[in-house]
Amino acid sequence: METEQTFEAALERLEEIVELLEEGDAPLEQAMVLYEEGVKLTALCQGKLSTAEKRLDQILEQDGTLREKGGSQ
Repeated sequence: METEQTFEAALERLEEIVELLEEGDAPLEQAMVLYEEGVKLTALCQGKLSTAEKRLDQILEQDGTLREKGGSQ
């Protein structure tokens, strides 16, 4: 069974991919594979950030302190 990557591990790998692609030395096929992996990692990171934001909102609501989305307290 495959375990899901942590946010930190996914972000670290994404940074590696960006560096490899920015170097411009990868053959086209390898660059496409790296790009595809990067897109998947981006979606994973965005999902984890969204989940974390929802959890924080729930914690704030339970605490009785409400905040407007996108605004400060």
